[in-house]
Amino acid sequence: MIAKIKGKVAYLRDHYAVVDVAGVGYRIFVTDFAMGKMAGKEDVELFTHTYVREDTLSLYGFLTLDELEMFEMLISISGIGPKAAVGILSIAEPKTIRTAVISGDSSILTRVSGVGKKTAERVILELKNRITELPGEDQGTARADSEAIEALTSLGYSATQAREALKAVPESVTDISGRVREALKRLGK
Repeated sequence: MIAKIKGKVAYLRDHYAVVDVAGVGYRIFVTDFAMGKMAGKEDVELFTHTYVREDTLSLYGFLTLDELEMFEMLISISGIGPKAAVGILSIAEPKTIRTAVISGDSSILTRVSGVGKKTAERVILELKNRITELPGEDQGTARADSEAIEALTSLGYSATQAREALKAVPESVTDISGRVREALKRLGK
């Protein structure tokens, strides 16, 4: 299994990059976010997942270990393949996905082509217990964000507007009312 690739960006295409490592070009499928970060860079380091099926051998690359771990959790769910998992990670960062899973908000997941309401609800159901075990994020903040999103949507804002406003709230504000208050300041501008 190839776990990490470091090399020169040979070229970028629609949903993949070719990374040259010692004269060998590896085609690595990446998220839209990673594609944007890699554009204009000469060297790149990607954490990879080697996807093997009887008719396919593919590499999927991510800029952070957090993205890789989320990808691997997503593809472990029946009905979510690597393309859908990359699609989910292209529209939302892992922290936002964790918040959506904890709060039971399937609207983020259904924005991905090929992921309907039933599949999104299955993802939330299967990941709910595993998400809380992930290191790297204060789960209290994730729960506060999910409740803050609920409060902001009850005030008439869309879930997308609420999520975007909460991204700008400093991590030092951990209580729900404080996060809502700060988000409202950003939404009022």
